[in-house]
Amino acid sequence: MEKFVFLLVLLSPAASDVVRVKPGDDVILPCQAGNVSIRGVEWTRTDLEPEYVLLYRDGRSDPTLQHRSFKDQVQLLDRELKDGNVSLILKNVSRNNAGTYECRVATEGSRRKRAIIKTKPIRIIQLEVLGSNSGDVEEGNYRLYYGLGAAFVLVCLAAVGLAVGWKYKRNADKKPEQPAADEAVNDQLL
Repeated sequence: MEKFVFLLVLLSPAASDVVRVKPGDDVILPCQAGNVSIRGVEWTRTDLEPEYVLLYRDGRSDPTLQHRSFKDQVQLLDRELKDGNVSLILKNVSRNNAGTYECRVATEGSRRKRAIIKTKPIRIIQLEVLGSNSGDVEEGNYRLYYGLGAAFVLVCLAAVGLAVGWKYKRNADKKPEQPAADEAVNDQLL
């Protein structure tokens, strides 16, 4: 399957976006710190334990606190952090990667040297993974819904057909009593 990289244009700091991607694709989660000297970068997902998707400090990635599901799957777009670009590349996306990602940055002016970054996120991204790794689940669900809808329509038509047929048969079984009485009189006269 050919992989696509989706790059979103950065609009403002502390922006929040929704990014949609198909399983197996690569995606770039954008984050821009601005023109500052960056000492550390954290990408987190608070629904995970540990919550770290990527921890970058002292000029390199630190895998010690990284959630195991992201090992060998993530990297910074620009490892040199030029122009404050701390965007994250997420490779070979799967449904397990869906969630809310937060980007935090520590600048050279920060007091703590090795501490985890405790600032507010400068970027929050909701990643939605469409479909599944074993085929397009959403398309399969639509097929299921269409199939169930068609089955429902057929059952309704069959029920209406039975009701109409039953009513027709009931009316056909009823013979008017007056003509039968006239026939009996005609038979006696002959």
